[in-house]
Order: sequence, then structure tokens, then C-alpha cells
Amino acid sequence: MTSIAILAAFALAPAQPAEAPPAANQASETADAETVTEYETVPVVIETDLGEITIALETERAPVTAGNFLRYVEEDRFDGTVFYRAMSVDWGPQPGGLIQGGTRWDPDRILPGISHEPTSETGLSHTRGALSMAMGEPGTANGDFSIMVQDQTGLDAQPDADDPVWRNGYAVFGYVIDGMEVVEAIHAAPVDPDKGEGWMQGQMLADPVTIVEARRVEPAAQ
Repeated sequence: MTSIAILAAFALAPAQPAEAPPAANQASETADAETVTEYETVPVVIETDLGEITIALETERAPVTAGNFLRYVEEDRFDGTVFYRAMSVDWGPQPGGLIQGGTRWDPDRILPGISHEPTSETGLSHTRGALSMAMGEPGTANGDFSIMVQDQTGLDAQPDADDPVWRNGYAVFGYVIDGMEVVEAIHAAPVDPDKGEGWMQGQMLADPVTIVEARRVEPAAQ
């Protein structure tokens, strides 16, 4: 599957009402309001031409997917790649949609595909600021990812759906904790009406936004 075709189904998935998952690095409450669970996350900065995006990788709840992304970061596989797609939707809060970037199947950058971690198992959701892996079929996700500009919970796994695409959904593996204004600036950048294949024509950025560096944030010295 070509890099432009990956995540094609994103344009077909209207947001569904859902409760937002707890933001990364924040406590999530269970049914018992007095019980609080904190999940392990790893902070990463994505430095772009338009500014920095700080994310928290859900290394405990989505260990395979977050671990894969972290490997790309630590091996400098994202450095010099781009955000190349800005998909807009006309439902829900505006601006809405997602941005997409990564390795675009560059054979010198990609690693083998990883097993799929559906949101029905991780408990995560495609809410505003969520990072989600691009893929064709489950097991093919490697080095391309998207960031939700607004809730796109229709991309979550729907185990009872007739269509296997929506039964599997897409894998959320982290959340933006700082820099959503940069995500929105990338999303607002001009698109080229002639770029893109099929119905994705017009979703490709006229001037892709460079990922200068992706780096793990080391804890401050005590």
C-alpha cells in the first residue's frame, strides 16, 4: 500500500460520542471516584519548522505501538521527515480533522510492521491531540502517524462492526500535552489541489512541514 493511501479510511469516519480518555500524565478515575490510577508515559518532543509538539507516549497502555514510535525517535528515523497531509472534516468543532506525517515508506527508514493494539484493548481513544498509527491492514503499521485536531472517535475499534476495518479501528498510542497550536498551524497550512490520489486529492500540503528532530525528553536531574 502506498504512503498516500495509508489511513485513507480516516476521511470516512465521523466522530462518535465518547468520553475522552484521561490526558497523558494525568490520573484517570475509575467507577470508584476515590480510586485513582496513574499510567506510565514517556515524553517526546517533535520539533518542526513551525514549532514544537510535546507528546506523552502511552508506554504502559499501548506498549507495542508506543515502543515502536519510541524506537523511531531514538534511532533518529523521523529526523528530516515531514508532515505531508492535512485532512479536514466538516462535522464537529472546527477546525476538525487530522494531520499526518512520518517516514512515508522510505526503505531506509522504516522498520517491520507491528502487531495491532486496538483501542478496545488499550482503553485509549481518538480524542483531540491523540496520536494514531497509519496502517493498511493490522500488522502493517510502521513509521507513519496522525495527530487528531479534534475528536475522531469513529476511528476507535468497534468490535461489533460488520466491516473489519472498523472492528479493528486504529491504534492510539499517545497524546499531545503541549503544542496543539503547532498541530493546528500545520493543519491550516495550504494544500495542493492537484496532489493526492483519488478522493484524497487536495489533502496533501503544498509545502510539507519538516520534522527537524524528534527526541525523548530526559528527566530533570535531581
